[in-house]
Amino acid sequence: MAMVKEGKLIAQNKKARFNYSVDETYECGLVLEGTEVKSFKAGNISFPDAFAEIQKGEVWVKGLHIAEYSYSSVFNHNPDRPKKLLLHRDEIKRLTRKVEEKGYTLIPLDFYLKNGRIKVTLGLCKGKKQFDKRADIRERDVKRDMQREFRKGLQR
Repeated sequence: MAMVKEGKLIAQNKKARFNYSVDETYECGLVLEGTEVKSFKAGNISFPDAFAEIQKGEVWVKGLHIAEYSYSSVFNHNPDRPKKLLLHRDEIKRLTRKVEEKGYTLIPLDFYLKNGRIKVTLGLCKGKKQFDKRADIRERDVKRDMQREFRKGLQR
């Protein structure tokens, strides 16, 4: 399910794939301050309502909470400040067009380490309707039942 090819997965937004249909994904860098990196690598993050917003040609992720680093002194970071995402200029232009025209939302899907750097998989998502969610649940149940029957058949 994870789109991470190499690197260590830090956190994944499972609810996003249920609430939104993901059309495209982008790998982004994340601009972090000193203690944020250590707290991030320790997995002290929370992003249930996180989303990205394009402002003046820059992409910012909001609603991402990075807990304060417990071993730090008074020079700790603000846990709820908006973080800047690093993308190529043409990617930002493409995202701006899609978000403005077609009602797409930018949602962080997962956070991971790649070559010692923290990366985000940003999804270009569209909200699912209630019946789409029900169809997903039904599909998942059918798959689970098929797997169960398959396993029973193997054990005989």
